[in-house]
Amino acid sequence: MKKLTILFIGLYLFLLLPSVVSGEKGDKEKKIPAFDDILKFQSPGSPIISPDGKWVLYTVSECDMENNEYRSQIWLVDVEKKQPRQMTFVKKSSQDPQWSPDSQSFIFLSAREEKPQLYIMSAFGGEPRPLTESETGVQNFKWSKNGKYIAFTANDEKSKQDKAIEKKYGEFDVFNEKFNNSHLLILDIQANKAEKVLDRDDLHVADFEWSPDSSQIAFTAAPDPRAGSYSKSDIYVINIKDRKVRELVKQKGPDDNPVWSGDGKWIAFNSNTGAEEYFVNSRICMVPAEGGEIINLTPNFDENAYLREWRGKYIWFTAYQGMTRQIFKLDPTNKKIFKFTQGLHGNGRVSYSLTLSQQGARVAYNYQDASRCPEIFVSGTKKFTPVQLTRFGSQVKDWTLSIKEPIKWKSPDGVEITGVLIKPADFDPNKKYPLLVIIHGGPTSISIPAYFDRYGRYYPIEQWAAKGAVILEPNYRGSAGFGEKFRKLNYRDLGVGDYRDVISGVDHLVSRGFIDETRLGAMGWSQGGYISAFITTFSSRFKAVSVGAGISDWVTYYVNTDIPPFTRIYLGATPWDDEAVYKKTSPMTYINKAQTPTLIQHGEFDKRVPIPNAHKLYRGLKDKGVAVKFFIYKGFGHGISKPREKRAVLKHNFDWFNKYIWGEEPPEETFDVEEKQDKKDGK
Repeated sequence: MKKLTILFIGLYLFLLLPSVVSGEKGDKEKKIPAFDDILKFQSPGSPIISPDGKWVLYTVSECDMENNEYRSQIWLVDVEKKQPRQMTFVKKSSQDPQWSPDSQSFIFLSAREEKPQLYIMSAFGGEPRPLTESETGVQNFKWSKNGKYIAFTANDEKSKQDKAIEKKYGEFDVFNEKFNNSHLLILDIQANKAEKVLDRDDLHVADFEWSPDSSQIAFTAAPDPRAGSYSKSDIYVINIKDRKVRELVKQKGPDDNPVWSGDGKWIAFNSNTGAEEYFVNSRICMVPAEGGEIINLTPNFDENAYLREWRGKYIWFTAYQGMTRQIFKLDPTNKKIFKFTQGLHGNGRVSYSLTLSQQGARVAYNYQDASRCPEIFVSGTKKFTPVQLTRFGSQVKDWTLSIKEPIKWKSPDGVEITGVLIKPADFDPNKKYPLLVIIHGGPTSISIPAYFDRYGRYYPIEQWAAKGAVILEPNYRGSAGFGEKFRKLNYRDLGVGDYRDVISGVDHLVSRGFIDETRLGAMGWSQGGYISAFITTFSSRFKAVSVGAGISDWVTYYVNTDIPPFTRIYLGATPWDDEAVYKKTSPMTYINKAQTPTLIQHGEFDKRVPIPNAHKLYRGLKDKGVAVKFFIYKGFGHGISKPREKRAVLKHNFDWFNKYIWGEEPPEETFDVEEKQDKKDGK
């Protein structure tokens, strides 16, 4: 067989083999993490503490390059001994573990037989056994407080009528007219029988919770499963015996996440309190379980309060406070709020989720900060006494990592903007460095000073820092953590106001003397991709830009996206009612000014920011003679979720900015594609 090779030098080794640098004398040699080190980094999911408080379940994400997939396995750690052990091992993801009320077993979701089904497993080991055989797969699930039942949601299978139509006419859909809603079912564990208890075509069931006496279920439902219908979700209660459903909370805007009080008399929930805008604060409210007046418990708390659990006297929730996310306790009798995470590590970020033992004596949570990778912690609840249960940071102990620190500056209109400044490990303020700006999505997301940043999954932060780049992650107006007024500042000013925040951050760093302003780059994904597209058509200051799943034209976005309310809310009108605001905020309006070399990255089947946005930007830049390259990642939606394609995203960004910021052409690659065939041929 003639040997077929494609030229390829050096970079492949850089991607897959450790890059070693010497430490100080006497130190162990450290390495710059390679792309695959980043992709294979294992991190824990949200912890689930047992009702008796003795054990914590959590998931660990694994990267399988050979099969090009991520999968999660379930782990268990003894709170006292702090000895983690793996519980599931099959080559299919096991996820979302939940404890039995007696802390002796747990259930979890796994697609071992194609569709996701529920499995049960002893906390002391052994083989899990299946509990469900849903033809369409199980979605959400909850164990009843008495341990007798498991409620879960699932879609209906195709009806005989639908199958007959499909047989005659083939597959087609009637846009926005027919939906397969999620319905509520209950599994009787002893009888091993599942039965549908709620079957209404006007209700798509989302999250839910059992009442303390296991006689009722409070649930969130929207009219249909469309992402844009979330703003119409309300709270309902169903009686398990007679199957009667009553609407408990009905108002404009989203109401969701119901949580029962311990005595079953009240239900707390998250609410926009009648507002439909995305940027208003999500409050914690409560209502009598039998119906009645809604009480706003967090009227003066100026951030989104994410309700987690109600234990005894307190309602527990998490919320951003600037670039940190904290745990809070709320007393519903007087609306007093207490910040729980204080002291030893109260200035990092806890996960959205936390869980408490049945009596509320212990709380488990996931935490990270500028000097620590994500780890599982527990604490007593009377006083913040954190105890670390995992050691995921051991994966990076031999890596040379960049320095992350918070930074602040003023935008031209006087608004204070924060961000994260990332510097090389050997940073010298007397030197000049290229500056790369990485812009988060959302817009109501946030960048924090994280020891190992998640944006490394799309952008090779550590490799660029090792090459001598300074990196800025700006929390532009609209970001989470700084209150409702700040989140609303880009109302009818998307892109324009955001750009001012980004470029003023660049100017601030240039004024400090260590930035080479002839070597500036910008990039981002989703909303960050939109702001990057705005930069590429609006500014001439940058040497290179990367637009990841970004919006190029708001009209194109509005007529294609799965969440058209987003545009109407942030721009205050439809394009048919106010064409001017759509033009002002669209990157394509400024295409005649474009001159910045631009990389475009997009998922083939993106519904959130559909790919016509990418095609429009590409065609405009191409027609204007601007250097542009457009990568389409086959089979993906808004995010790139498989490791090989994530590796490609990293490499494409790395090559693009290396070329235009450092003047380095990508090395040619050599692939030997004969080896496996030779083995088959016996050679």
